[in-house]
Amino acid sequence: MGEFVQVVTTTDSEESAAALARSIVEVRGGACVQVVPIRSFYRWDGAVQDDPEWQLQIKTSAARVDELVAHLNEQHEYDVPEIIVLPVEGGNPAYLSWVAEETRA
Repeated sequence: MGEFVQVVTTTDSEESAAALARSIVEVRGGACVQVVPIRSFYRWDGAVQDDPEWQLQIKTSAARVDELVAHLNEQHEYDVPEIIVLPVEGGNPAYLSWVAEETRA
């Protein structure tokens, strides 16, 4: 895994997404969290679901991933929250430097 990652999760309401995003930034689990409304289709309890959700795109350092995943599992309202870690292959050096600074423990 590279030095930086983007972690993705979803919630069922804008309010829940905002609270989770704020908590992530407060504990320095992520430098920036973007909240985007989406529509999700998935199978749950044997039926295909079609629900509005809010996706959180969390920019963080790879060194903080384990703590961030633990925080998400603790704070998340879903029984099985989506938590996906995507490597960042490159980007604006000034931005990545800022991400590093904001996610220092």
